[in-house]
Amino acid sequence: MQLSILKSVCKVIAAALVLPLLTLSSLTAIAQQEPADKLEELLGSIDTIQADVRQLIMESTGGILEESEIKFKLKRPDGFYWETILPYPELIVTDGVTLWNYQPDLLQVTIEPWDAARSELAAQLLNGRMDEIRTDYTITGGAVRDGGAWEFFLEPLDDASLYRRVTLYFTNTQLTSIHVDNGNGQRTFWEFFNHEVNLPLDDALFVFIPPEDIDVIDNSAQ
Repeated sequence: MQLSILKSVCKVIAAALVLPLLTLSSLTAIAQQEPADKLEELLGSIDTIQADVRQLIMESTGGILEESEIKFKLKRPDGFYWETILPYPELIVTDGVTLWNYQPDLLQVTIEPWDAARSELAAQLLNGRMDEIRTDYTITGGAVRDGGAWEFFLEPLDDASLYRRVTLYFTNTQLTSIHVDNGNGQRTFWEFFNHEVNLPLDDALFVFIPPEDIDVIDNSAQ
C-alpha cells in the first residue's frame, strides 16, 4: 500500500529519549497496516469454502432492486464457483486458467481466459489476493463487539473506481457479509451462511463441461 509521506517541519531534539520519536506518517502507516495484516490473516485462513449467499442489489434510497440466491464454492489458489439459482440462473466458474460463464436460459456459454489480476473485487477478496487489494485500497477497521467480530472498510485510492467503499464483516473468524457501495449510488450486499470451511473440494467442480445443444462462444484464444 502506498502512503503519502509527510515532511518533518522540525528537528528531533529529544535525544535523551530511549524510544525514537514517531512521525505522523509513521503513525499513519502503522494504523493502516495493522487492519490490512489482520484482514489478510482472516482471509488467508481459508483454503476451501462452500456457502449459500444472499445477494441484495439496492438503490440509493434503500429500495431493493434485486434479490438473488447463490451457491458459492472456492478452492485456493484459483478455484472459484458462483452459481446464481434465483431469480435468473447463471454460472460463473474458473479453474484459474479458463473462465466459463454459463447462462442456461439463453442456452449459451462464454469461454474466456482467466486473469486473476483483473478479476472482480469479490473474487479478489475471497481468493485472498491482498497484493491487489493493498495496492488499490486504503484499509481501516478492526475488532468490534468486544473482540467477537471484525469489521474492515476498504476505500479506493483511485477516484475513478467503480466502488466508493467496501465493508467486510467477520463473526469470530468467519466471513459473514460483504457490503459494496457503488459509485453510482447503488449498493450490493452479500450475506454468507451455511458455511463449510476447509473441507476437501474436487478440482472437477471448477471445470465446466458444456451440455450438448448449447451455443459455445469461445474467446479463450483471443
